Amino acid sequence: MLRTLAIRDFVIVESIELEFSAGFTVFTGETGAGKSILIDALTLTLGGRGDASMVREGAQKADISAEFSCNAAVSSWLESRDFHNDDAQLIIRRVIDHTGKSKAYINGVTATAAQLRELGELLVDIHGQHAHQSLLKNDAQRNLLDLQGRLQDQSQKVGRLFKQWRVLVKQREDFELNAKNILQERERLEWQVGELEKLQLKRGEWDEINQEHSRLAHAASLLEGAQEAAELISESEQPLLSQVTGLLNKLRKLEEFDSKLQPVVEALDSARINLQECSYTLSDYMGRVELDPTRLREVEQRVETLHSAARRFHVEPISLIDELTGLRERLLQLSGATDIESLKIQENLAQQEYLKAATSLSEQRKTVANDLSVAVTAAMQDLSMTGGRFAVELIDCTPSSTGLEQIEFMVAGHAGVQTRPLAKVASGGELARIALAISVITSCATATPTLIFDEVDSGIGGGVAEVVGRLLKQLGQDRQVLCVTHLAQVASQANQHFEVSKTQSNGKTQSHIAVLDQKQRVEEIARMLGGLEITATTRKHARELLAL
Repeated sequence: MLRTLAIRDFVIVESIELEFSAGFTVFTGETGAGKSILIDALTLTLGGRGDASMVREGAQKADISAEFSCNAAVSSWLESRDFHNDDAQLIIRRVIDHTGKSKAYINGVTATAAQLRELGELLVDIHGQHAHQSLLKNDAQRNLLDLQGRLQDQSQKVGRLFKQWRVLVKQREDFELNAKNILQERERLEWQVGELEKLQLKRGEWDEINQEHSRLAHAASLLEGAQEAAELISESEQPLLSQVTGLLNKLRKLEEFDSKLQPVVEALDSARINLQECSYTLSDYMGRVELDPTRLREVEQRVETLHSAARRFHVEPISLIDELTGLRERLLQLSGATDIESLKIQENLAQQEYLKAATSLSEQRKTVANDLSVAVTAAMQDLSMTGGRFAVELIDCTPSSTGLEQIEFMVAGHAGVQTRPLAKVASGGELARIALAISVITSCATATPTLIFDEVDSGIGGGVAEVVGRLLKQLGQDRQVLCVTHLAQVASQANQHFEVSKTQSNGKTQSHIAVLDQKQRVEEIARMLGGLEITATTRKHARELLAL
């Protein structure tokens, strides 16, 4: 439920802070006083589009805050998105500066406009003054019916299944139209995969084969160099190892006379050990390196084979195995897409799944349509449309993402006539009354705690207006209902009454709002009844309306 609304520097509002109670609340005032600005401000707070024109002239920014009490659904939403508040309160704030930049906050935490809209759907349901025009469109009628029956999830499921089915239909049709080209492409891929599979490629083989080829191709040079190094170190007439050993022995004796030679002795001893290790290693290396012309030819042939394949496939030799993997994947995809029988089976299964869900949705829609027809017809009798009838027809149509039927709202304005489409038979006043009845009835099907009606009573008056007031008051027994109205008969039914007015100062227009006590309500309702000049008669009539 909306508890408070604070508006600063918004359009023609300088500063307003309002506290709301449960039940039925109305906003009244002269035309142009700014009644709908309050609704616009709340809409902006709940994620509506904002721009610089909303900032009051001369101000730097518009700042709007709304405080709500939380129900279980709202608390769960806040907690799942880390906006939770231990006080079980919710504060939403929207700021727009004079350049049009917008900032949003939920419980003091920065939020996006999309998050505000998502949260707003759990908090407030707004019925605008032109909402009845949307009822003339079949899409709006279908959405309203699904909302009334809480069939949104089923409807979305039908849409998903329809899309999956149509994708398979298109695949099958594309195959039938391009079967020859697809088969040729598959044959080409099969040949390419076969050619590469003959090579028996292994990952990392290219690096290994190159190293082996380099070793085999330079085997003679390697042996010659290793032999020369071995002789110099340990096998010549005066090998390095012997010379270092002799020098080391001599210096060890001299070290006894001068310890400063110790670092030199240690370095020579380390060199002797390293030369000995080199000798052993070279001996082992020469024992393993062989001149193998046969293996060299085999390796050279493998290198040439891989080079030749790489040229044919326009890749580097090292990338041949990746090319094979890619070709196999494309062949697998194409094989699945070109299996006409498999496609037909998948298409049929998808069609059956869609039809099952769509048929179930149709049955549920029929039940909801019947209940809504009865309820709206009953409401029409109270809205000066005695004998009138309302019916929701489900007209079979080609299967689509919205189901197996089109929804058509039908109406007969009075007894003795056939129902016809709402758009063709309802006058402006009748349409407004029917739309109001539908709004009130469908609002009962939602869990939204706050309902707002923005001049939805346009085009009606007299006794009908009194009935409308009673309907909204009755709705306010279960929800918080806020209503912008110009009808005294509606305003008199409210539990809480705000008057919106405007003044001019220094050439600037400002909007003001005040909560009315009983005496002030008499004056305001008398104004709504009698216009500029309020008489004793209009005051008496106003008191009578309030007494009712």
